Amino acid sequence: MMSGFVPGLELSRAYYADVVAPLVADIPHSAALIGPGSEVLAFDTQRSADHDWGPRVLLFVPPGAAAETEAAVEAGLPSIFCGYPTVFAQHGQVRHGVRVAELGGWLTSRLGFDPRGPITPLDWLSAPWQALAEVTCGEVFHDGLGELNRVRAALRWYPDDLWRYVLACQWQRIGQEESFPGRCAEVGDELGSATLGGRLVREVMRLALLQRRRYPPYAKWLGSALARLPGAAELGEALGAALAARTWRDREAALSAAYERLAAVHNRIALTGPVETSVRPFHDRPFQVIDGGRLAEALLESIGDPQVRALALCGSVDQMCDSVEILTHPARARAVTAAVLTLQPAAA
Repeated sequence: MMSGFVPGLELSRAYYADVVAPLVADIPHSAALIGPGSEVLAFDTQRSADHDWGPRVLLFVPPGAAAETEAAVEAGLPSIFCGYPTVFAQHGQVRHGVRVAELGGWLTSRLGFDPRGPITPLDWLSAPWQALAEVTCGEVFHDGLGELNRVRAALRWYPDDLWRYVLACQWQRIGQEESFPGRCAEVGDELGSATLGGRLVREVMRLALLQRRRYPPYAKWLGSALARLPGAAELGEALGAALAARTWRDREAALSAAYERLAAVHNRIALTGPVETSVRPFHDRPFQVIDGGRLAEALLESIGDPQVRALALCGSVDQMCDSVEILTHPARARAVTAAVLTLQPAAA
């Protein structure tokens, strides 16, 4: 019996080794804990165990082997493992935590495409960051089919030109609104200024993760992901000060400190030539900005692939929209992204 809370990844690793692997030893398979669940991203706590949580393993098998595998698993699972029930509620359904799937179908259901073949710009840009994180994080316990580790390696991060493009779109998002908190406050709209400040904090957090080759998770875990970045403590302090600010001047000063830090990171990762990292006046108005558009332009100019360079600054599906009903349905996310990409050649 394990005492205290056991992180789900640790629990599932032991579950596969001690229970599941012997049951399917004669069946070719790969086994992992990937996909949805806070434990996949290692964000689970004791609170997570109150729903959709328990000893879980995802088994990938060859075509036609699912029924045999499910029967072998059903016949041998214990009712309790390390003090945790092996049958528990999962997204409204009570069942055991071993899922059996064919890899191609499962990947398509999570991403909207099968990455075992060539991965197109549409594939990359239509896959939500959370979904990409769910496939590339977690852990592979056994790759007997020899495909899962290869797929995860292929999806680990964007190709360089698409990385430049997504970063450019993120800087552009900042550049489009960075003067607004001051302008709102100037006309007495402190609430609007604070609201826009909060929006910009979110965009900075996502940019910081993208710069460090991390897929930004969905809103609940965004701050936790930022806190795990090496050297992010001072950036977090600046963003916290921006959110706590009672005046637009204090808000602007805190955001400016954050912008300058990310501009310095931009120079360190050296995807473009060096850029000036200091904030500057917004035209002749009394607002300080980093001018995110100039960093976006530098990134776009560094892109070698003409297809990627020609894309409008709309970005990935996460940068186009934040509707949960789109981002959690791969077909919808792909349709939205395809619609935007289809319009771009005519607009150019």
